Amino acid sequence: MSRGSFCRLICLAWFGVFFALPVGNAITADFRHSRDTFAFVNATVFKYRAGHPYLRPRSTSKDPANEYNRRCFVMTRAAMQFYKFARFDPRSTPLDDRALAARIRAVTRRAPWHESLPQNHRVVFPGYANLREMSKARAHVLQKNIGLGWPTYLRLGNFRMFYKHDLKYQEKTYANLDAALARGDLFVGYLSTYPSLAINHSILVYARKTASSENEHYLVYDPNHAEAPRELTWSPREHAFSYQKDSDFIGGFVRIYQVYGKWLQ
Repeated sequence: MSRGSFCRLICLAWFGVFFALPVGNAITADFRHSRDTFAFVNATVFKYRAGHPYLRPRSTSKDPANEYNRRCFVMTRAAMQFYKFARFDPRSTPLDDRALAARIRAVTRRAPWHESLPQNHRVVFPGYANLREMSKARAHVLQKNIGLGWPTYLRLGNFRMFYKHDLKYQEKTYANLDAALARGDLFVGYLSTYPSLAINHSILVYARKTASSENEHYLVYDPNHAEAPRELTWSPREHAFSYQKDSDFIGGFVRIYQVYGKWLQ
């Protein structure tokens, strides 16, 4: 084979590899809602009617989820931490409550913005195939050890909602969201409509769903809805996010502030 033929062969090989790469996000997080989220739910302190909050009644047997509330930040952060720092070994014997609590805290005390650990350096949870399975079987242990709810109200990053209202900031947030997903990372967002109290909530965005001619759609883990993913939408025309309607939120426009992407965020 001549030198010219060899060079053409190499070029064709590289050409084939380049165009075989997937278009769009070349790297995506292997986060699965049915595997990497909690089986139990967070309850809001307030209920909402047409976007207006009112105090929830005390928990009853018909509303057991109300017993565990104000943990949306805690649960989205912990889901990210388990995804990055934990692994599961279903073939081994489950730990007792005390040992399990210690391992949960070993995961949740790691800064969520740090890089994922290699598999052989992760905290091991024997007896369960994934977080969803473990949180269904051992909900009380997880709820007591992934973190308290009230400190999240004092987070420094929360104060952005009082002064970061401009469209350029939301465009920057959108760019950071896309960048996180493109490198295979997760994105925890704080949702607010301040000064309206229609929503005050935290979600975890883990994948781009579809891109239509007008809007982009993302799959979301919402701690208030353990049953299935929910949807966040970005409108390039309006330079704004919107969130799916549910029993607590009237749906539509929200501002998003990234949290747990770096220190003090």
